[in-house]
Amino acid sequence: MSQTNAIVDALKAVLKSQTKTYRDVATALEISEASVKRLFSEQSFSLQRLEQVCSLLEISVAELTQQAEGGSRYVSRLSIEQEQQIAKDISLMLVTACVLNRWSLKDITSHYTLSELDCIQLLAQLDRLQLIDLLPGNHIKLRIAPNFSWHPNGPIQQFFQDRVASEYFNSRFTRDSEKLLCLNGMLSINANAAFQRKLEQLAKEFDSLNNEDASLPISKRHGTTVVLAIRQWEYGLFAEFRRKA
Repeated sequence: MSQTNAIVDALKAVLKSQTKTYRDVATALEISEASVKRLFSEQSFSLQRLEQVCSLLEISVAELTQQAEGGSRYVSRLSIEQEQQIAKDISLMLVTACVLNRWSLKDITSHYTLSELDCIQLLAQLDRLQLIDLLPGNHIKLRIAPNFSWHPNGPIQQFFQDRVASEYFNSRFTRDSEKLLCLNGMLSINANAAFQRKLEQLAKEFDSLNNEDASLPISKRHGTTVVLAIRQWEYGLFAEFRRKA
């Protein structure tokens, strides 16, 4: 397969994983849907067009190229059924969180009560789910693409949301390692969208730092959870004062 074919195929895969359509691409490029179909069928993307589509998908051209080089070895998103398998098993969820944070088998069994055999069996499940490759010597190789994400409002996201309400905010956020910001203002639709893009960029920076620190000993790294959120919302106690349309 030529490099161009691989990049276009990777682009199609990312579109599918994000449930984006040719119509979405046409809107972003300000051209007709027929023209977009022709770009894909003829594989005639200019670098500028490719950058525009990558911007729509919120990945860089470099990340797309990396995924193209990996081909089907890397996954951008699991199926709902695969997420359900992980979400319904708390032990599997634990191991999943660990491997996504670049923990080794030794790290996991040293910090949790899972036996080595149980942990290997759980890692084998993640291998079958194509989230990792379990290599000889029980070494772990992640198979997630640079733009990997869970399904919005899917089983994994619901799993964490159910616990965020009861556990995550059960803190005064006064320690040096904690911070809670609550912002309130009046944003236009465009300003809201612009802020969401900044949140997504911040999430990428967090992931980049996570990758950089992966080579440090586990004793030097600490479990860290960030919640980024924005929505059109007002306190319920103000609802009765809202003017009816």
